[in-house]
This record gives sequence, C-alpha cells and structure tokens, in this order.
Amino acid sequence: MSKIIYRTIWWLFSTLCILIGLYPVIYFLVDRNFGLLSSKTQELLTNQFWNIGFYGHIILGGIALLIGWTQFSPKLRRKRIKLHRIIGKIYTLSVLISGVCGVYIAQFATGGISNVIGFSLSGIIWLTTTFLAYKAIKKVNIEQHQNYMLYSYAVCFSAVTLRIWLPVLTHILGEFESAYPIVGWLSWVPNLIVAFYIIKRRKTKSATYNV
Repeated sequence: MSKIIYRTIWWLFSTLCILIGLYPVIYFLVDRNFGLLSSKTQELLTNQFWNIGFYGHIILGGIALLIGWTQFSPKLRRKRIKLHRIIGKIYTLSVLISGVCGVYIAQFATGGISNVIGFSLSGIIWLTTTFLAYKAIKKVNIEQHQNYMLYSYAVCFSAVTLRIWLPVLTHILGEFESAYPIVGWLSWVPNLIVAFYIIKRRKTKSATYNV
C-alpha cells in the first residue's frame, strides 16, 4: 500500500472517529427529539434509569471513539508511551461504563428482538475484548494486547459504520423500519471480520520476515 493511500485512509479514519466521537454533544445543544430518539415512547424517554443508561452509553462511548484511534499510531507508542498508557486507561474505563450502559439500553432497542440481540452482543463483545486486552497487557503480552484492542475498537467503530449504513439502507429499502434491524448487525459484524483479516495479514507478514 502506497504512503499516499495509507495516509488518506488514516486521515479519513481519524476524521470519522473525531466527528462521531463528538456527536453526543448535539444532544445537549438542540431538542433531543430527533434521530433514533424520535422512535422511542414518551414513557421510555422519561424513564430515569433508561436516561442514565442512554447518556452513559453515548457520552463515554463518544470519549472512547474520540481517543481510541490514537492508540493505533506507531509514532505515539514509540515516542509517547506514557501518554499511550494514559489514553489506554481512559479508553478502558470509558468502555466499561459505556458497554454496561449499552447492554442495558439494548433491551429497549428499536427494531424488535433482532436488534435487542444484535446490540446486546456487540456490547458484550466490546466489554470482553477490552477486558482481554487489559489482561494481556498486564501479562506484558503485547501482541495479544494489540489484537484484542483491534477487536475492541472495531466494535467501538460501529458508532461510525451505523451512521454510514443506516441512510444507505434506508434509501435502498425505502423505509427506516426495514433498514434498522439489518443495521443492528451490519454496523459491527463486518468490522470484526475486517479486524480479523488485519490481524491475520499482520501475522502472515511477521512470519514471512522471520523466515
């Protein structure tokens, strides 16, 4: 991959992470009765526990998305290892809170049982891979740590891919109600597949260099 293509992909990736990471700010600036919230009942929107779960999920999830992409910068890991560790701790704590809140509010997901299962699984996988990444670095298993963190951020990045897929599928299928149950899975499953092939490619390249 040429440097120009790599830099373009990196620039696009980081820009999307920053923009969607800041997206929760909108809920504090305008009337929140828009987007997915417009599909919720008034009873749910006034439920204190659901609101705690919702805001805990979007705020801490936004922070995780906003800072997590920097952890994949080799330059940061080489030259600013202390900063890398601080960001890693903030990311891990953010995932813990956002993930738990996400699994809770997934039980009230728009789109029926398919999205309840889809979003619940994404939250559980996000929490699990992040915990395994934390456990791996405690054992100084850097390769395993990097692999689990890649899976973790792949799920985190679903906040971006959901907002890409939803308008596309809504346009193709003609209605939000048909598109959203598909997006409940399409937003994160392909991300994990891409992460798997990145790890596989990295291992193949490493094995080639060691021959």
